[in-house]
Amino acid sequence: MACQGVIVALKPLDPIIISGREVLPVVEGGKGVNISTGESSGAWAAAGGVGTFSGVNADHYDEDGNSVVMRYQGKTRAERHQELIAFGIKGGISQARIAHDVAGGKGRLHMNVLWEMGGAEPILEGVLEGAKGLIHGVTCGAGMPYRVAEIAARNNVYYYPIISSARAFRALWKRSYHKFPALLGGVVYEDPWLAGGHNGLSNSEDPQTPEAPYGRVREVRQVMTECGLAHVPIFMAGGVWWLKEWEDFIGNPELGPVAFQYGTRPLLTQESPISDAWKKRLLTLKPGDVLLHHFSPTGFYSSAVKNAFIGELCERLEHQIPYSPECVGDHVAELPIGARGRIVWVTPHDKERALAWIAQGFSDALRTPSSTLVFVRPERAEAIRRDQVDCMGCLSQCQFSNWAQGESGTTGKKADPRSFCIQKTLQNIGHGGDVENELMFAGHNAYRFGQDPYYANGFIPTVRQLVDRIMTGE
Repeated sequence: MACQGVIVALKPLDPIIISGREVLPVVEGGKGVNISTGESSGAWAAAGGVGTFSGVNADHYDEDGNSVVMRYQGKTRAERHQELIAFGIKGGISQARIAHDVAGGKGRLHMNVLWEMGGAEPILEGVLEGAKGLIHGVTCGAGMPYRVAEIAARNNVYYYPIISSARAFRALWKRSYHKFPALLGGVVYEDPWLAGGHNGLSNSEDPQTPEAPYGRVREVRQVMTECGLAHVPIFMAGGVWWLKEWEDFIGNPELGPVAFQYGTRPLLTQESPISDAWKKRLLTLKPGDVLLHHFSPTGFYSSAVKNAFIGELCERLEHQIPYSPECVGDHVAELPIGARGRIVWVTPHDKERALAWIAQGFSDALRTPSSTLVFVRPERAEAIRRDQVDCMGCLSQCQFSNWAQGESGTTGKKADPRSFCIQKTLQNIGHGGDVENELMFAGHNAYRFGQDPYYANGFIPTVRQLVDRIMTGE
């Protein structure tokens, strides 16, 4: 089999059955919007593994092969949301066709969707119908994707829920998945402290206190075995770099069949569509340069490279004080805000802080759903308000813009200026935007690009070279 090998001085890493075919147990993790494309996923499948393209607002192309810019014409959020769904279906079908052609019949091809993305169900249905026979499996996370099993079964493809705990899988199985066991192709365990992008930390878990993955994966296997799924593979995602570091997971009867998923490492390949500036930035990262933060409008934790974009979001939190619309408790100091100088009440200490920020140019006070004021510069306030107005409903519900799918079109809460328009920044960076001033998702091991001798002197491998390298254990 192409690329088959063994880990140096370790246990053999044997092929396993994934989505109905024997393949190498190495999987490309899907990265949203336009980062995991048909080119990259097709190349991964061609190398004998499982390639995954993004079905989250994926790019589609004109007759000349140029990426079509998504320009929204609708006057309302609801109208733009329908345009977004149509774009998403076109893009997913386009990427599936490219991936199929590049793979040349080898490996397996999966599509990744986020359950909490806007229009997840119609987009998934539309792409699977429009690319029938080209997609072998669907991976789905960012929420509790109960209905993904039903949709996958209706289209005769395998499904792969992305979870971060045994409890989450048990809930999915009891509510839905037990009805469709034959097409459950695998379970992706995504480590919430190590993986890039959105992470599945629960309210009971401390973002500052990571847990070792072995025990958590063992618990997932125990629940799966109880459900009659001892034969179904677990994909280990998040923090995987050298396979020689995961010997305890390979051929271990306590864990059963295991595959390894790579999200960050495929970024630095020749087929990766990210900009040269982004690739160069990855090679400069140091330990601690990736931050697990809570700014995302989804409400989930996520991990991204510390840059000016993240720094400005942190600055908003630092320039924040609680307020009251009336004099009550410790809120006895008057503070005029806004063009009309409307009075709110704050503590005397917080008034001093607010006046100091205003003197520094952070003169616009934005109200949050938490009864706090965030002080930002006027140009930032204008950009925040404009992005909120221009919302196209890219999420099922958005804390930043207060959009929600449904008849009301709103969460019923105030829009939160402490967050950001995730669609805008991911589209920007995915199409060559400034890597310092856009959101740059990455796993916490991304600093290892600069330490791994494989990338010495700025070497960037092809996908096939990377898969061959991974199979050596290094």
